[in-house]
Amino acid sequence: MVQGILNEPHRASRRDITCFVLLLLLSTASTTPLWAGPKDEPSRVPAPPDLLLEGGRKLSFESAFSSEKEVLGKPGFWTRVLNVVAGEPGYRMMLRPYSIAVSHGRAIVSDPGAAGVHIFDFEHRKYKFIQRWEKGKDPMLSPQCVALDTQDNIYVTDSESGKIFVFDANGKFKHALGSLKGGEGYFKRPTGIAVDTAQQRIYVTDTLRDQIYMLDMQGHVLQVIGKHGSDKGEFYYPTELHLDGDNLLVVDAMNFRVQWFGRNGNVEGMMGQIGDAPGQMFRPKGVAVDSENHLYVVDALSGMVQVFDREGRLLYYFGKRGNGLGEFQLPAGVFIDHDDRVYVVDSFNRRVQVFHYYGLPRQARGPGQ
Repeated sequence: MVQGILNEPHRASRRDITCFVLLLLLSTASTTPLWAGPKDEPSRVPAPPDLLLEGGRKLSFESAFSSEKEVLGKPGFWTRVLNVVAGEPGYRMMLRPYSIAVSHGRAIVSDPGAAGVHIFDFEHRKYKFIQRWEKGKDPMLSPQCVALDTQDNIYVTDSESGKIFVFDANGKFKHALGSLKGGEGYFKRPTGIAVDTAQQRIYVTDTLRDQIYMLDMQGHVLQVIGKHGSDKGEFYYPTELHLDGDNLLVVDAMNFRVQWFGRNGNVEGMMGQIGDAPGQMFRPKGVAVDSENHLYVVDALSGMVQVFDREGRLLYYFGKRGNGLGEFQLPAGVFIDHDDRVYVVDSFNRRVQVFHYYGLPRQARGPGQ
């Protein structure tokens, strides 16, 4: 048949001949033809069922992503042809993701395992990886937590170098905060970070000092909050932060609780107790707040996310240890966007899982909700 086509050029263009030959070669070289229908595709891992909650609320699983491949979308026909002939390109994957921040269709994920930060731009189908290896120029060694300001500038704590790295929205390095003359960092172990653009403040936890530093945007220390201890307003290994209106939420990891502070640095409340049962905390990690003012606390040991009201009552939880969809292995960071999408960094499974919380309409909520 190939010979017949070659002998009758008036009936087929060079492009048609090329396509035919390529398809013929690919059909014999590949166990899965390019034109395979849905019945030829491998079965997909089933998503967890919706979690039905009180009052018609629910939590639904939406998606998961682990590499730049998911950002670029489904390849076109000619890209698939090229991938089979030349081999699929090497996609950068997450190695040990930890923290996440989301804005304008972009998910920014810190990855201490890869010594960098991933930018997944799903809206524009773009991907970028940020790293700094230049010797003598503030190398980024172990990026821990990420935060964004209203201009989408990216702030990254580096728990090993003791500094905060600032990049613009495109991932271009701007400067490092806490970088001292000798090259060392001011902080002993900076972890959690939150940026208050309106007040021009940056909050960062120094886990080894058991303190929170309030900085101006140039990195000057304005106030130090807390000290080592277990009393109200004291810390034992504080880690992640979340800015919720006028309140700063702090994961007080080794006190097995979450505390929140007002803008004046005074403690406003706290909740949590040690234990490995639902409603208790053993390895609390990320913290976030949904539109109904519920607190989401990730527990790495149990592999689940627990949801509390402000009085500390457990409302529900989701997840368990495992590698299926809706399951977690050492989950860490959590972020909730304006549409109540819940992004959970599933660290040991090297991915981020996305859920959607459907709460009550605002007009149906009670006072304070």
